[in-house]
Amino acid sequence: MASPPSLLRLRPCPCPPLCGRSRSRSQHLHLSRQSLHPLTSPRTCRHPVAAPVAERLVPRRPGTGRWTGIVACRCSYDAENGPPTPPPDMEKSLDEWPVLRRWDVPWEWPTISLTMVACAVSFLLTGMVEQSILEQLGFQVGEATLDEKAEVLFLGQFSTTAVVLGSIFGITNTFRPFSDDIFRYKFEEPFKLQNGWLLWAGIGLLVAIIAIAFAGAAMTFLNGEMPHRETNSLVILLPLIGSSGISTACLLGITGVLAPILEETVFRGFLMVSLTMWFSTPYAVLITAAMFAFAHLTPGEFPQLFVLGVILGFSYAQTRNLLTPIAIHSVWNSGVILLLTFLQLQGYDIKELLQAS
Repeated sequence: MASPPSLLRLRPCPCPPLCGRSRSRSQHLHLSRQSLHPLTSPRTCRHPVAAPVAERLVPRRPGTGRWTGIVACRCSYDAENGPPTPPPDMEKSLDEWPVLRRWDVPWEWPTISLTMVACAVSFLLTGMVEQSILEQLGFQVGEATLDEKAEVLFLGQFSTTAVVLGSIFGITNTFRPFSDDIFRYKFEEPFKLQNGWLLWAGIGLLVAIIAIAFAGAAMTFLNGEMPHRETNSLVILLPLIGSSGISTACLLGITGVLAPILEETVFRGFLMVSLTMWFSTPYAVLITAAMFAFAHLTPGEFPQLFVLGVILGFSYAQTRNLLTPIAIHSVWNSGVILLLTFLQLQGYDIKELLQAS
């Protein structure tokens, strides 16, 4: 395949006495972000490497068409042996450790700051508007049934999720088109070994169960007892757990669907991806996990939430698919609600179990 004229321009060698051969057989190529510029070589008299071969040697960023770096090299080959091939392990090395690759983020720090502030303001304003609407409708929390309370909580979480995600997508969509691994929700190839979202969700969930159990045991060993959990959101939701089918369905919708979609899109899909502009992916995972744990406002559970955030971050970095952390988060939350509902129906005091666990 012939190379585009804009990518490869050949200049004759100005030093034929040194080369001792035809000018057209001596070239020195310089690879840059935008083009291939030939530089003459006084010592070699070989055919230049064509642009398609150079593109194999210096790959572009996926989906952007831009060079990944600036490379200066003497790319030439003997006419008898044909064009060179890339080193046998170069393409393999580029695909190794996908969990460590950074994202090609199109926005800068002002957009990141504005978006995070918009998310926080949207969250607070939505709660205030909901409270005002309920007061205008004459809704009294003390007089409402458990099912009515569960329905109000579900509607509140739904509106908060819609407003916050609308703020994120409304700001970031101005930068489209961007890389296809940003805000990616794809159901295809769920069991692919390298980046199957369902496969890695299962692996991440198993690791999360083991790691969080160890974190809880370590906290118990260091503190002598588990921290008090009265501020835990589960304790607040205890009256609704197992009270009726409607309440259970609303709780599952809140904790197993809406909350995972919202939190993973904000923390992993936007914040963690944006941090890879300045930090390596592992550091971005750790920073995001710490902010994720702080955002839950439960200091006694910070270690467990931090561990969960780390696992969610690395699972997303491996697959580049937000369905992976969403699935882990959803199964974790839903499993807790279903387990507590089962224990409640069996006659156990789940409040006492939560405080003693």
